[in-house]
Amino acid sequence: MRIKALLLFLFLVSFSLVSEGLAQEKPRIGVLRFTNNTYATWWRGGVGTDLQDMLISELASTNSFRVLERNELDAVIREQDLGASGRINPGTRSKLGKITGAKYLVAATVSAFEHNTSGGGGGISYGGISLGGKQDKAYMAVDLKVIDVQTGEIYDARTVEATSKSSGISVGVYRGGFGGHLNQYKDTPVGKAIRACVIEIAEYLECSLVEGKNSGCMDEYNQKDRKRREKTKESIKLDD
Repeated sequence: MRIKALLLFLFLVSFSLVSEGLAQEKPRIGVLRFTNNTYATWWRGGVGTDLQDMLISELASTNSFRVLERNELDAVIREQDLGASGRINPGTRSKLGKITGAKYLVAATVSAFEHNTSGGGGGISYGGISLGGKQDKAYMAVDLKVIDVQTGEIYDARTVEATSKSSGISVGVYRGGFGGHLNQYKDTPVGKAIRACVIEIAEYLECSLVEGKNSGCMDEYNQKDRKRREKTKESIKLDD
């Protein structure tokens, strides 16, 4: 009888530890290269990869995710594309939707960008950096999609916005690197808007994937999204 009780106790302890481990498992996430649907002057060849690396660094530094490193992710995707081409033996090729280590893929598209210098003062603009004007500001919006790797379905979607001025804005503590093709914009309103968007994306993913869609933090993002939609509607003028 004692042996049975001991076995039952050990089973319950083991089950509790396993359940706790599953509950505390960090979301496994991969970040795809950013794409661009704007005419932003700062966007060139490798910027999509630079933004990808920035978001990866920011997500990793939160310690809330298990992040698949970019080079590893790119290698896996290339292998999958090769398998899907038909040039690999069907019995040995990598199957789509089986990326090792990632449960979710994050796809981000820069959907809006504005950079204005106003107020006189002989302001000039070169290479996307504005100098001399009294007011230098930048606005950026990123359309975010979270894709479930196993099903290919969109698990979540959100538009993230950021606005910055030459006088400076508070964008939180940015923990990632700021280099590559974007290094020249580091201390400009353009760079501040980019950093703000990256931070906002990381914080939103932490809310959505770690806290959960029904958590209290989601109320704040839903409120922001309602304001964004209302502002968008107000800017659209329909002919009578």
